[in-house]
Amino acid sequence: MTTAEYLQTPETLLPRELAFGVLYVAEAPRARHQRVVLELLLAIAPFVRAHRLGEVLPAPIDVILDHAANLVVQPDLVFVSTERAGIVADQIDGAPDLAIEVLSPQPRVGRLDERVGWFARYGVRECWLADLQTRRLAVLRLEAGAIVERAVCTGGETIESAVLPGVPVMPLQIFGW
Repeated sequence: MTTAEYLQTPETLLPRELAFGVLYVAEAPRARHQRVVLELLLAIAPFVRAHRLGEVLPAPIDVILDHAANLVVQPDLVFVSTERAGIVADQIDGAPDLAIEVLSPQPRVGRLDERVGWFARYGVRECWLADLQTRRLAVLRLEAGAIVERAVCTGGETIESAVLPGVPVMPLQIFGW
C-alpha cells in the first residue's frame, strides 16, 4: 500500500500504521495503557499551552515520516513546536519534535527498536518511553539518526527534556494510579 492509498482509507480509532508499504492494524489499547497516555497528556498539554510552545496531540494521529517509503506511524502522543506548526494539517507531515510511546506488555504495532530507529532517522528530536511493567520513564535524545543520550527516571524524579525543558513530569504521577 502506498502512503496516498493509506490516506484514502476510512478514519478509524484502531491503531494502524503503514510500515514500508505494509499496513498493520491492532486492537484498541488496554485501560492501563490509556491511563498512562491520559496522565502524560494532562501533565504536558497545560505546560505547552501556558508557555505557548506548540501543540500536543494524542493517537490516533497519522505521522507521515516518509511519503516515498510509505512510512506512517501513530505514536501515543506527539509534540510539535510552534516553529514547526506548518507540518500539522489533517495529519502530521514530517517528524514531530517529540514522540511518546507507552510500552504495553503486549506490543500493539511494530518492534520498539525499529520504531525508535525510525524516529531517529527521520528527525524526531526526542522520544519518551513510558514502561508500564517497570513504571519507568526513559527519555531518549535523538540526533543524526541515533540515540545520543538516554536518561531513565523513576518514582518522584522529574524528567529532564531538551525539547520541553522544565516540563513537570515524573513517573510517580504518571504511573501513580
